[in-house]
Amino acid sequence: MGKSGFRGMVSCVLLLLFPVSMMAADSNAAMLYTTGAAWVNGAHVPRSSSAIFAGDLLQTRSDSVANINEAGSSITVHSDSLIQFDPSSVKIEHGGVTISTSKGVGTTAGDVKVTPASFAWTEFNVVDVDGVVRIAATKGELTIDDGGGNVTTLQQGQQTTVDEQAPDNGKNNKKKNKNQNAGATPAAGGGILSSPYAIGAGAAAIGGLTIWVLTRNSNPESPTDP
Repeated sequence: MGKSGFRGMVSCVLLLLFPVSMMAADSNAAMLYTTGAAWVNGAHVPRSSSAIFAGDLLQTRSDSVANINEAGSSITVHSDSLIQFDPSSVKIEHGGVTISTSKGVGTTAGDVKVTPASFAWTEFNVVDVDGVVRIAATKGELTIDDGGGNVTTLQQGQQTTVDEQAPDNGKNNKKKNKNQNAGATPAAGGGILSSPYAIGAGAAAIGGLTIWVLTRNSNPESPTDP
């Protein structure tokens, strides 16, 4: 093989490898390690380690846990949990996670968003059970957004609980009042006696009674003798 042929072969190999490396860099994959039974997107994890990608749903059993490792972060998924993996924020459907990160990886549970206050090494726990989110800052500070416009800072070593659903700021009350007003409108119209059907029926009855009285009266309205 001549030099030109060799160079052509190398060029083809580089053209093939370059897109593959780009896809691997953009795949947002991490390594998943499980202890006990676990499922990804409903499929049983066949071995103790595998890849997990952004958007994948991970479920653990009551006697199993899982660990997700990516550059600069480690996520432990507690037993009896269901989460959706994302490299920047883990969504908790049920259960809890422990996150150690230097890249600001956070988590969401319902309307509640928990993120490190800085890109310094931060460790924290978030557990969502029965609509109550329990948050503990083990190392570093956390920023907590309840989804209703309230943003607070949780100091290292502190714990707190937040309702999974954000406060509606009176929206439900407004909706309730609107429904009540709509239901009260027919009553304000005067009830059943003021309906068009009732008025028509009453007019017909009065007209019939008048005709009956006139035909039964022995003294006609015109005083003409026979």
